[in-house]
Amino acid sequence: MRKRDAALRAGFAGSLLTVLMVVVAAPSAPVQNLKVWRQAMIAPKADSGFFLMAAKRGFAEQEGLRIEVVDVKDDQVGMRALISGQVDSFDSATGGVVATARGADVKFVGCSWLAVPYVVLARAGITRMDGLKGKTIAASAPGTPPDIVARASLAAFRVPDQDIKFAAIGSDRDRYNALLGGIVDAAVVANEYTPLPSSKNLNLLVEARQVLPQWIRFCTLINGQALGTRHEDAVKFLSAEIKAFRYAVTHRAETIKLTQEATDAAPDDPRPAYVFDEGVKPGVVAPDFPLPVDNLVWMRDKLADLGQIPKTDMAKSIDLQLRVQALERVGK
Repeated sequence: MRKRDAALRAGFAGSLLTVLMVVVAAPSAPVQNLKVWRQAMIAPKADSGFFLMAAKRGFAEQEGLRIEVVDVKDDQVGMRALISGQVDSFDSATGGVVATARGADVKFVGCSWLAVPYVVLARAGITRMDGLKGKTIAASAPGTPPDIVARASLAAFRVPDQDIKFAAIGSDRDRYNALLGGIVDAAVVANEYTPLPSSKNLNLLVEARQVLPQWIRFCTLINGQALGTRHEDAVKFLSAEIKAFRYAVTHRAETIKLTQEATDAAPDDPRPAYVFDEGVKPGVVAPDFPLPVDNLVWMRDKLADLGQIPKTDMAKSIDLQLRVQALERVGK
């Protein structure tokens, strides 16, 4: 009897284990069928909650996709990855205008962040842009958004570029630290740095929106080949992004929480909340991913005037239909 009971218990335990294995394994089965979409993203910052919402909170899975986020150092690296086909999509605006003017096979499909969030901060004692004459300003590589903001700010206050020393420093954090460390006299950084306690002795000289009122911060760009061969997936991807951004702008706490997770921000770090509140102001974050063609043309003209690009036809680099199909899918 004891042997039979032991055998029965062993058989029951084995059956239970099999059932548990089936129950545990079952939810993962659909995940294995998800198609991978590779999205390049500049190293996470205080706006991460918006841009990671689709990948991290199930919106992509609802569309049958798994968004694989590929971190890149800056706009130039992200654009190279997009043009080469290493990723399927990337959020940029300036890089996209430059790349398409030079013949790159990438398309604008929608713009999510319309206003440029950069500011020019200066060390104590410098309170005006003309106070930078003979001084050093940290921007980034020529033609990148920080560089354009720096030059546009100087031009707005009639300060010749030749009177300024430019330091090409890649990331916002590095530029900010260079300013705090006294390596440079001013720096172009994202506005998320303004509420930090370490900024209390710095002076805000210019907000980029003042000097570049039509400049767009982020548009979603898709690799031309991916758009052609994976059109349905591209529609699903943009649909997931629209749903995620609609959710993000109406769920402050969840968006801030996701930003904190992505950046390892301390609970008392003011940046995630500051950026969210700035983002939901009118004319900044655009959840339905519009395509403001006039603004893109304006950007092209400005870049052409700076000698960065030839003046080409912007219409060839814009796909108007993908957004229409995505909105039909998610519902207007």
